[in-house]
Amino acid sequence: MSNIVATGFNSGSLDGELESLELDLRRLADIGVDTVEIALTTMDLISGGRIIEERAARLVALTDQFDFRYTVHGLVSSNFMDPATVRHQVAAAKALVELCDRIDSRILVQHGGNIRAAEIKDRAHADMVEREALTELAEFARPYGVGIALENIFTTEPGQYRQTPAEVAATVKAVNHPNVVALIDFSHAYIESTYRGLDFREQLRAMAPVAGHLHVHDSFGLPIAHYQPYHPQEATALGLGDLHMPLGWGDIDWEDIFAELQFLPDTVLMMEIGQRYRSEQPASLERAYRLIEINARNAAMAAE
Repeated sequence: MSNIVATGFNSGSLDGELESLELDLRRLADIGVDTVEIALTTMDLISGGRIIEERAARLVALTDQFDFRYTVHGLVSSNFMDPATVRHQVAAAKALVELCDRIDSRILVQHGGNIRAAEIKDRAHADMVEREALTELAEFARPYGVGIALENIFTTEPGQYRQTPAEVAATVKAVNHPNVVALIDFSHAYIESTYRGLDFREQLRAMAPVAGHLHVHDSFGLPIAHYQPYHPQEATALGLGDLHMPLGWGDIDWEDIFAELQFLPDTVLMMEIGQRYRSEQPASLERAYRLIEINARNAAMAAE
């Protein structure tokens, strides 16, 4: 059997209110999705590191209406390498852990950090700050049974320090906490590999042994540089950037990747392919199930 136990799509509020989230959850239920990753920070649920209880109660009442397995995406703007804001970020992340527990999510996604070009001399310190914050958050999350999934991100401005996918894996190994796993975002890894001249598949191989969560969406692995599309569809037309396209729209060789790599037990394959592609989501769901089957066959062959 594959260590991948579920697949589904991400969701969130379009306007900060629960009603738009509810509409999307109902639509996902209608197409047979069993797992949903909710971007909780698309809604006002936390204020200054404190849970807004009335809104949290409404969230729980909503999520209890469905039979989904839930995972949670934390702050997209998170940056545990930033000493000026890290205490505020850890406080918010701890509140998110509590919300995870209330909706029975056992994964909280945490983006990898960065420092700007002017701060590049402080790389070692930035790594230390991030590892200490991850350890503190993981210790807080331990009694809740929530895992922190550290996601690889790509360089977003010239001279920025971002960890490569292999370096994210090294951070997870250095933290060495049972509640911290790596999160492979395949498109992010592809873009960063192109930008830095790295071997994309080697970077994936470095992450896989410590990966307990996956973000899957298609692209061509091309950094967008300074190009600013007027409509997001224009970036898709050019094939530039982190496109979050349906599977098969880009050129990632999904079948070959999932035939090769194995991940940690209880891994979720989460497709970050949102409402813009609602008509293509069913086909991507079918393909994701095929990828899990391919991964399972490969695991069985390796065990023989």
